[in-house]
Amino acid sequence: MFQRYVAIGDSFTEGVGDELPGGRLRGWADLVALGLAAASDAPVSYANLAVRGRLLGPIVAEQLEPAIGQAPDLLSICGGGNDLMRPRVEIGYVIDLMDQVVERGLDSGAHVLVLSGGNPSRHLPMGAVMQRRGDRLAEAARDAFVRPGVTLVDNWADAHLADARFWSVDKLHLNALGHTRVASNVLDALGVRVPAEWAEVEASAADRVQGTAAYYREYVLPWIGRRLTGRSSGDGRPPKRPTLELVDA
Repeated sequence: MFQRYVAIGDSFTEGVGDELPGGRLRGWADLVALGLAAASDAPVSYANLAVRGRLLGPIVAEQLEPAIGQAPDLLSICGGGNDLMRPRVEIGYVIDLMDQVVERGLDSGAHVLVLSGGNPSRHLPMGAVMQRRGDRLAEAARDAFVRPGVTLVDNWADAHLADARFWSVDKLHLNALGHTRVASNVLDALGVRVPAEWAEVEASAADRVQGTAAYYREYVLPWIGRRLTGRSSGDGRPPKRPTLELVDA
């Protein structure tokens, strides 16, 4: 059983799409920490260094060593989704960066949890491009990260997660139901009991605006604007939980 869990990554790990009343983000990593704590007789601590909008290079450069410095016995990494959305991406480069995280985590004594994100391509503009790139990345991850000391959670291959009811109104980030399913996938992969009450989580009733002028105005055009100006949605944002804190199960 793990007692010191540190997560690194981008908006997926930060929990974007799973907003609680008051605006606080939850997300699958928070839920995994809760699941670990609920299943453990010992105290469980959790930190989350993820920042939305980060490419995998900055994730490794900015988050990996601060994470290792907290001596986790479980380290999770999910990244590369923002890289896939760039005009050009080298899948081998993404896998090499992920491998740096895995090797550094293993060398530190941590068990390393490698996740792929859910597949949003069915609902996105130009989703066919995302599908092809995501398939290539997922296949490469399956070849690279099935090894001792590493648990690969292949959410990209979870056909249920492709359903629209798991996605928030922007179609790019999972909603509460989607984050809960990912957390369940993680706990299953780690051999930890999934809390029974998670099955009762329901999807948000947000309006579906995919393909409408409102959708492009609210989500697509701002994203394009950030790409053209070299900005990120995470610029200036600190990690939401930068140091290990006890989890109240």
